[in-house]
Amino acid sequence: MKKIILLFLSIISLFYVYNNAQASEDIIPDEAIRFRVIANSNTIYDQNIKIQVRNVVQNKIFELINGKETIEDTRNIIKENIDEIDSLVKETLKKLNYDKDYNINYGYNYFPKKEYKGIEYKEGKYESLVITLGDGDGDNWWCVLFPPLCLVEADESDVEDAEYTFFVKELIDKYFK
Repeated sequence: MKKIILLFLSIISLFYVYNNAQASEDIIPDEAIRFRVIANSNTIYDQNIKIQVRNVVQNKIFELINGKETIEDTRNIIKENIDEIDSLVKETLKKLNYDKDYNINYGYNYFPKKEYKGIEYKEGKYESLVITLGDGDGDNWWCVLFPPLCLVEADESDVEDAEYTFFVKELIDKYFK
């Protein structure tokens, strides 16, 4: 019986190691369009403004590109609607009584190195829509518009990040670490 349990745990361990190795290989594809909002500063006020602008723009982009299957379609829709996105940002900032300037740029923009969920994304220039609020000295938020990785968040904006665990994984973690 002990051999069966040990064999079972060994198989589960291999499954766990394999899945973790696979997860660490997940990267943003070369053909991607990113979206970034940079806050004026790290004050609570400026970070809140950043989040509100992000939410409004993200929801609009979701509406515009929902169902599009190619990067070219997504690229064209963003280019064709950049003035509408600009107006939306302007209107949002006005409603929030935000008196600083902002800049919107669609093209190849610099992104710093970022680690997210254990995956490191390299710094570099990437095709992207970037909104810089005020001086742009604050923390930024970014995601991927195509493939639509962040647009799932826009569709489920009330859902908090959740971490799902597997009972056997928890046992392995508890007894083998």
